[in-house]
Amino acid sequence: MLRLLLLLLLARMQSCNPRPPNVLPEEDSEDTRTEALRRLLEVFGIEDPPRSPHHIKQPPQYMVDLYNTVAGADGITKDPDILEGNTVRSFLDKTHSDEMHFLFILSSVAKNERILTAELHLFRLRTKAAEGPFYKRHHFCQVSVYQVLDKNKLDSFEGKKLLAARLIALQGSGWEVFGITQAVRDWMEEDSSNHGLLVTVRGLGSAPVDPSMVRFASGRDHHESKKPMLVLFTDDGRRGAALPISSLPDLSPKTPDLPAEPLAPEVSGARTARSLDRFLPCQRQLLSVDFEEIGWSGWIISPKSYNAYHCKGSCPFPLGENMRPTNHATVQSIINALKLSQDVSSPCCVPDKLFSINLLYFDDDENVVLKQYDDMVAGSCGCH
Repeated sequence: MLRLLLLLLLARMQSCNPRPPNVLPEEDSEDTRTEALRRLLEVFGIEDPPRSPHHIKQPPQYMVDLYNTVAGADGITKDPDILEGNTVRSFLDKTHSDEMHFLFILSSVAKNERILTAELHLFRLRTKAAEGPFYKRHHFCQVSVYQVLDKNKLDSFEGKKLLAARLIALQGSGWEVFGITQAVRDWMEEDSSNHGLLVTVRGLGSAPVDPSMVRFASGRDHHESKKPMLVLFTDDGRRGAALPISSLPDLSPKTPDLPAEPLAPEVSGARTARSLDRFLPCQRQLLSVDFEEIGWSGWIISPKSYNAYHCKGSCPFPLGENMRPTNHATVQSIINALKLSQDVSSPCCVPDKLFSINLLYFDDDENVVLKQYDDMVAGSCGCH
């Protein structure tokens, strides 16, 4: 497992001439593992690994469906344009009340995240058929969502601000979605202003509607899959490689200076394999990242593992089109072959196409987050 983590970090340095692997001293091994895991968390934009949920918890079906729309089973992005931004967060109502007053705690949203869209998802429960002369003349009602400004003045315009209103049929069931972006932006600017949301149901022309006719699932007595939910689409501004090469730790084994006289030839299997690598053409090879082996399976929902791939092999002169060389690499290869400069090495076998992956996971508050990470999978390799 430690070897996998080191490979994942060192691959980002795109080294042409990796040193032969050495066995680290036992006292250094644990320190290296700790540092490697910390750096891997940085790649995923997470400061500390979230705690695993205290009990078996099912993620909201909406978030699971969204993940399956955006990513394959291996987490690799199907279409990078599906998501608005690179992060989707879901929050369940914290009031646990039967009243139409909802509160969502947004403390896990980072200050650098740009709020793009916020939606209130309410599940409408199936009710009995409407009876009476009013329901024969009216088939719709108006559902309004307000931002609560003052809990003590909800009966006046001073206590609430209208965010969204829509007509819905009196008969029916299923999810209803309302845009509440401005309220969330207000809450992010001033956390103390978050007094929640209020939902009202009125007939056309402000006529009252029997509350039993239009009911939404609450956060207290209904199944987890139907509870009120806030869905937040954000962007944290992270693009491309998460870590500059200069910030990576020096994990290469320390070797002493070579003696003046030549060493006796090494005939071990490892030496033979390394010699053969020099004659293998540049190609993509497997590099599995298993979150269970790393110890993260308790909070990562999907994927359980993914294949990051890595590039390995030589870029000998002359470079063929199958090695996907850049013009610069072709010139470098020629200069190296002609030995016009001792400082010019042969081109490197590195990723020339990178794909993003998606993680679905629980954060520290047990909210479910879908996050997309750029440049995490080597799609193809070439000589550069």
